[in-house]
Amino acid sequence: MSTIVNKFGVMQGWNAVTANLLGRDLEGVTELAYSDSQKKENVYGAGAFPIGRGRGNYEAKATITLLKEEVDALKLALPAGKTIQDIAPFDIVVEYETENGSIKKDRIRNAEFMGDGVEVKQNDMSIATKYELLISHIEWNVI
Repeated sequence: MSTIVNKFGVMQGWNAVTANLLGRDLEGVTELAYSDSQKKENVYGAGAFPIGRGRGNYEAKATITLLKEEVDALKLALPAGKTIQDIAPFDIVVEYETENGSIKKDRIRNAEFMGDGVEVKQNDMSIATKYELLISHIEWNVI
């Protein structure tokens, strides 16, 4: 009989993540970050305690770090003279596979690259660039 280290069993890590961008699973991705937030505040009226809550705009942000080979492949698919900033808005589907084989999925909606560039220095054994993405929203735990 095996002993479960904790109630969650085998934890999800980088090797359980798949990111699909423009119809293809990325292999040359080394980092992916996305989050969303909404400003909220108490609204006061008579008395010392809040009488309600106000909500501001929703905001989502995302970054992706790609190896140069992945970026080069992406650029090869573009028409001559076009940059990655010219790519029409696209979704990024992020899947997390659990130990039992089930898939948890998030969808980063309407992403666009904000810029392009390269940073490389002596003794680098690979070239990776972090890209800021403009996104409209995130759909968490989609089917």
